[in-house]
Amino acid sequence: MTDSQKWLALVFISGLAWLVYLLAPVLMPFAFAAMLAYLGDPLTDRLETYQLSRTKAVLVVFSGMTLVFVLFLLLFVPLLEYQVEHFVGSLPAYVTWLNETVIPWTQRRFHLGIRPINLNQIINLVKSHWEQAGGIAASIMSSVSHSGGVIAEWMMNLLLIPVVTFYLLRDWDELIVKIHDLLPRRVTSTASKLAREVDTVLSAFVRGQLYVMLALGCIYSIGLWMTGLDLALLIGMLAGLVSFVPYLGSIVGIVTACIATLVQFHDLIELVPVAIVFIVGQSLEGMVLTPMLVGDKIGLHPVAVMFAVLAGGQLFGFLGILLALPVASVIMVLLRHVHDIYRYSDFYGRE
Repeated sequence: MTDSQKWLALVFISGLAWLVYLLAPVLMPFAFAAMLAYLGDPLTDRLETYQLSRTKAVLVVFSGMTLVFVLFLLLFVPLLEYQVEHFVGSLPAYVTWLNETVIPWTQRRFHLGIRPINLNQIINLVKSHWEQAGGIAASIMSSVSHSGGVIAEWMMNLLLIPVVTFYLLRDWDELIVKIHDLLPRRVTSTASKLAREVDTVLSAFVRGQLYVMLALGCIYSIGLWMTGLDLALLIGMLAGLVSFVPYLGSIVGIVTACIATLVQFHDLIELVPVAIVFIVGQSLEGMVLTPMLVGDKIGLHPVAVMFAVLAGGQLFGFLGILLALPVASVIMVLLRHVHDIYRYSDFYGRE
């Protein structure tokens, strides 16, 4: 590649990044649909081996994804809503526990002058600003209600996701072939190799890790429910959703579960079954779920995952969060390729 071609490629990539930044709100449904299509493509390919046409296989997968989404809305959303309402109703008990247990122990242990939390003062403060907050909320809702274009745009983006997902899923293999045919012949083999490596990493972190997160959420929720914890579903799903960073899910889950258990039961012995739930969950993740669903593929470092998500959100908002891991995976594969080129270069080997 000549210097002019390198500069041209750099200008193209910079212009593309700027275009994505400008079109971030418009690209949101397309990015979400592309991720759903990527998740459903392997199952569609598998169904094609059973003598199903591509369109019929896509209909089966698309119907299954829709059914799962509807069941999630019908089953989990009301349960989560109940858990959140129960948590809000239990706030006085949490405040009492903090005032009577945690704060006195902290004062004795560390000699800190922490004042007890005045629940009545908090309630009065909320009530005093409730009318003002209600007025602000009403004005916002009134503004939104008069902005029919905003609502229409939001609904259009929501309706675009299943439509774009269906067509991308149906034409996914053809799109890959067409992109492959457009590549310059001298870089086809290298680009195909890099694409396979990117797909390996994405499979581990998008497909495999998603399944691990959902499985852990169910395991933690069922286990905590068996211990009698009222907030089992809320804490279990929270621990499962943040488990894409190793150990973060179990740390968040066990801390919140222990606090909720102490407030609910007021007995340290009740922490034992909670600890057993998370020990079992971590054991299943390490010995069963990760080897079976993710495999031994080399993925992104946890620090790289956190940085990618935060950087993507800072630069491109929610679209950046959605695309953070795929883009980070591509960058990681390219850096490995550059690293190999550097190690075999004359500059590295020359003394």
